[in-house]
Amino acid sequence: MTQIAFIGLGHMGLPMARNLLKAGFAVTAFDLVPEAVASLVGDGGKAAASAADAVRGATVVISMLPASRHVESLYLGDAGLLTRIAAGGLVLECSTIAPDSARKVHAAAAARGLAMLDAPVSGGTAGAAAGTLTFMVGGDAEALEKARPILAAMGKNIFHAGPDGAGQVAKVCNNQLLAVHMIGTAEAMALGVASGLDPAVLAEIMRQSSGGNWSLEKYNPWPGVMENVPASKGYSGGFMAELMAKDLGLAQEAAQATASSTPMGALALQLYRLLLKRGDGKLDFSAVQKLFVE
Repeated sequence: MTQIAFIGLGHMGLPMARNLLKAGFAVTAFDLVPEAVASLVGDGGKAAASAADAVRGATVVISMLPASRHVESLYLGDAGLLTRIAAGGLVLECSTIAPDSARKVHAAAAARGLAMLDAPVSGGTAGAAAGTLTFMVGGDAEALEKARPILAAMGKNIFHAGPDGAGQVAKVCNNQLLAVHMIGTAEAMALGVASGLDPAVLAEIMRQSSGGNWSLEKYNPWPGVMENVPASKGYSGGFMAELMAKDLGLAQEAAQATASSTPMGALALQLYRLLLKRGDGKLDFSAVQKLFVE
């Protein structure tokens, strides 16, 4: 049986680890929140006292952490996790981080005889729970084939984006577009309602017309238009606005590095930073609707 070490049992990591257990993999996990680890143990996983303890005997290591600094701190340096993973092991780094940070870990892993893939995900907490995530993978194609059964236990779509760091580039491009069409949807919904339209009727008209997009189809930001989305639950759950702001910042870093023009992405970042200044960073990113109605 494949032995997997899972580091980071947050809103995304915990349901991903649970799906690995359901698929028959042995999972030993570590998180700074003991309750998260205890929850996975209740599902059949094993608890580790530290990240180093978790990787002991593991052939595959998966991490799902908040930001680049956490990933670099975990893996790099003389005391980093890469020094403790047995040669021939496979590292699947599923956090959303800067492409350059991913490339640093790739290089350090290769120097120690380890295969690594940067494999950020899309699909949110619902996709993580359902096992329908999309993985955007950067790294060696041979390593991807080795990882495919593991990724398939957690996701529905697996794309090889390209070489080291390419998965992270694809992810920040995707999330920049997501933010832009969510903001556009929120702005249009507010305009229509202010002009006297029923929000549900307006949403359906736009969904079936040339303005149709994923936010209208799956994740309408106007409260009460769709059931079981964060907007209809006080913007709770889902993908936090502070994480969207982080990803938009990564997109701007990539734009700076490539001298790319991304005015819509830059504006989206400023609007999400404004949302954070209001104290709404822990709400779902669809709470950007609040900027247009309050």
